[in-house]
Amino acid sequence: MGAAESVPETSIHEFTVKDCNGKEVSLETYKGKVLLVVNVASKCGFTETNYTQLTELYQKYRDKDFEILAFPCNQFLRQEPGTDQQIQDFACTRFKAEYPVFQKVRVNGPDAAPVYKFLKASKPGLFGSSRIKWNFTKFLVDKDGKVIERYGTSTAPMAIEKDIQKALEE
Repeated sequence: MGAAESVPETSIHEFTVKDCNGKEVSLETYKGKVLLVVNVASKCGFTETNYTQLTELYQKYRDKDFEILAFPCNQFLRQEPGTDQQIQDFACTRFKAEYPVFQKVRVNGPDAAPVYKFLKASKPGLFGSSRIKWNFTKFLVDKDGKVIERYGTSTAPMAIEKDIQKALEE
């Protein structure tokens, strides 16, 4: 249980996800960009720090081929209970998020979003477990759509800045 699931895809760019309005978005759109993929929640103890620092990183690097992809998730103590539109409004109004906030997804279990199955299979967590442990788990993805690194909840977004800079230089 929790072992990394095998997936046929080799790049995040092979996936299509839905935006907060239910419109399909091909992640191929982000080819050539470094991505930070994050499962977000609005009612978590880590919300303030993460959203604030994600916005800071985005402001700093968005013109340098960097993108943040936020995926709301309600699997952890129901800390993301709102509708997709409420979540979008929360992120954009309270935290000035200008990066995409997609439709709410599941990140664990048989109904996990395919993009999350790919991310977890690419970079298992501690002790080889693929499960996402909590909100604000972050995956750094290179310009070719390959996962470089996985960061747990307690790793603040600004702590990843050097890794982002390195990925942008490659």
